[in-house]
Amino acid sequence: MTNQSQDWSAASNILDDVEFSPEEALEFQNLLEGKETQEDSSINMMKAGQILKGNIVEIVKDFVIVDVGLKSEGLVPIAEFIDTDELVLGQEIEVYLDRTEGEDGQIVLSKEKARKQRQWEYIVGHCKEGSLVKGRVIRKVKGGLMVDIGMEAFLPGSQIDNKRIKNLDEFIGKNYEFKILKINIERKNIVVSRRELLEEERVSKKAEVLEQIQEGDLCKGVVKNITDFGVFLDLNGIDGLLHITDMTWKRIKHPSEMIKMGEELEVIILNVDRDKGRVALGLKQKDSNPWEEIEQRYPPGKKVRGKIVNLVSYGAFIEIEPGIEGLIHVSEMSWTKSITDPSEVVQMDEEVEAIVLSVQKEDGKISLGIKQTQHNPWDDVEDKYPIGKNVSAEVKSLTNYGVFVELEPGVEGLIHVSDVSWSRKITHPSEVFTKGDKVDMVVLSVDRDSKKITLGVKQLGDNPWDDIEETLPVGSLVKGIVKKTTAFGAFVLLDNGIEALIHATALSDKPFGKVEEIVKEGDKVTAKVIKLDPERKKISLSIKDYIVEKNQVDHDDIVVGNFDESSEEE
Repeated sequence: MTNQSQDWSAASNILDDVEFSPEEALEFQNLLEGKETQEDSSINMMKAGQILKGNIVEIVKDFVIVDVGLKSEGLVPIAEFIDTDELVLGQEIEVYLDRTEGEDGQIVLSKEKARKQRQWEYIVGHCKEGSLVKGRVIRKVKGGLMVDIGMEAFLPGSQIDNKRIKNLDEFIGKNYEFKILKINIERKNIVVSRRELLEEERVSKKAEVLEQIQEGDLCKGVVKNITDFGVFLDLNGIDGLLHITDMTWKRIKHPSEMIKMGEELEVIILNVDRDKGRVALGLKQKDSNPWEEIEQRYPPGKKVRGKIVNLVSYGAFIEIEPGIEGLIHVSEMSWTKSITDPSEVVQMDEEVEAIVLSVQKEDGKISLGIKQTQHNPWDDVEDKYPIGKNVSAEVKSLTNYGVFVELEPGVEGLIHVSDVSWSRKITHPSEVFTKGDKVDMVVLSVDRDSKKITLGVKQLGDNPWDDIEETLPVGSLVKGIVKKTTAFGAFVLLDNGIEALIHATALSDKPFGKVEEIVKEGDKVTAKVIKLDPERKKISLSIKDYIVEKNQVDHDDIVVGNFDESSEEE
């Protein structure tokens, strides 16, 4: 007899002697026949990932024991019970079948996973992309944060807020409302955004505020950004610009000089552009404009006193009262010096006196002068330098048209090239003068208003052209030195300082090619005056006529390089 037959025989004997209920007898018979009981069958039908209902049968230190109707109870970590009111014996709860058998033979259950699974089913069934959900930020991950919305959802860093975030940790543990951006059913994950809700709220608030505010209204705002040209304020959901020119009636270089980040300011609405959503704000407009009646308070000629508040390349700004600044241009700092840098005269924060020169109210400008508080040397220049007076001064600078000399500090005069010599033709003053030279001259004219004095050097002597027809009559012989040769002739400097021209046709009675074949620069010559033009200050000479007059045929008769008429030809 086989073992199975023997088992069957023994079982029959037991069944005969013991009374069982029909169900018990069937279960026992199934067991003997190797058939699964109803409980064993249900366990095998269960798979990890299913959600079951069960009752709490025992609560121990770290676990809650739950009867889910299987052959053994399951364990649920007690830490998964967020609501402690559920920790009651007999309480029915939903659990997630994590594993059908743990390391100690127990069925492993999870209340938390059941909750997340139900939430996932709810989201899939009731939510779509764009739906709103509430959740709690639980931890930081690469690229953003993880949010518990019943299940874990990813919140990208770019979707956390509508402003720059310095520290993600400040969001952990806080509850917010989110918009679902994407649901991936296959991967069972969700991407959410908080930024989109904030932007929608901001746009809604902005439209509401834009409709409510009016020009001239006073409102409060918090400084959220500072730039070179102004600051942006958050006006209960909309941004307003407070330009640097509308912060104060005083001059400031940068908004940070008077405003700090996060500071609350009360400002006035200057302009509202509802189409573009722009709001212009003013701070200085809360106070009266100090430029009102400025012309009456500071008429030209009035002496003022103030502090130097800014130095620039072209001058210095002085604050003469709060919000009122005037410019002292470098040209108005000294009568006697040419100022190129205002720090040569004034320093920052220095108290100075100045005279009001002009006021331009519309442009917000006041022109001031320091030198006007001192004696102007041009006031009595006509008395000190009358026309015809002989003076002596040092050459300060040379120009193409003449030289400037300093008669005294702050008073300069001009010697024009035409007033340097009666006789010489001067093309540039550097032919005669050098910077630093001490020069004697005569005052020719004085114009105090234009600050001009003209001087002359040649006027110290007589004008040789006045009696030229008597001193050098046509036909007379003269001696001189060749100063310059040209293609058309040679210029000769005569003993009286006048230059005369020997035309090429009057150089020799013999044919020649170039002027230099007859005379060279530096040669001493004797010639005959053949023409005078006192009005145009011109004298024409002729060596050729001189030769003919002497009736000299040989070239030895031309006096070249020697004043002695009997000298040999060079």
